[in-house]
Amino acid sequence: MSETSHDHPVDPDRVASARARLPTAADAERMTSLLGLLADPVRARLLYALDVAQELCVGDLALALEVTEDQAGYGLRVLRGAGLVSRRKQGRVVYYRLADGFPEPLREHCLRQLVELSRAPVADEEA
Repeated sequence: MSETSHDHPVDPDRVASARARLPTAADAERMTSLLGLLADPVRARLLYALDVAQELCVGDLALALEVTEDQAGYGLRVLRGAGLVSRRKQGRVVYYRLADGFPEPLREHCLRQLVELSRAPVADEEA
């Protein structure tokens, strides 16, 4: 779509500035894919639990989240496939933790601040 096809005035400098700062379509696709992983309540809580406890096995995670081991295990497989979670085996027990290099901004803003924001009363509810 060209800027001249609009019925309203266009600010070419601002359009160019916005274009220069936008993520690429591929970056946006990866970003929404990552956010989609966090959109599942079990996966989001698994990441949060691993952030606060550092390392837990599937059974302990299931107990902490009050979900089945199948739910916890499936969520961990998805998160591991995305490179967000790593595992180590000790005997017959597999322990999970946030992957090395787990992005600190993701940890701080998506795991911690979004939880706090979700707890804050909504403006409409206060009235």
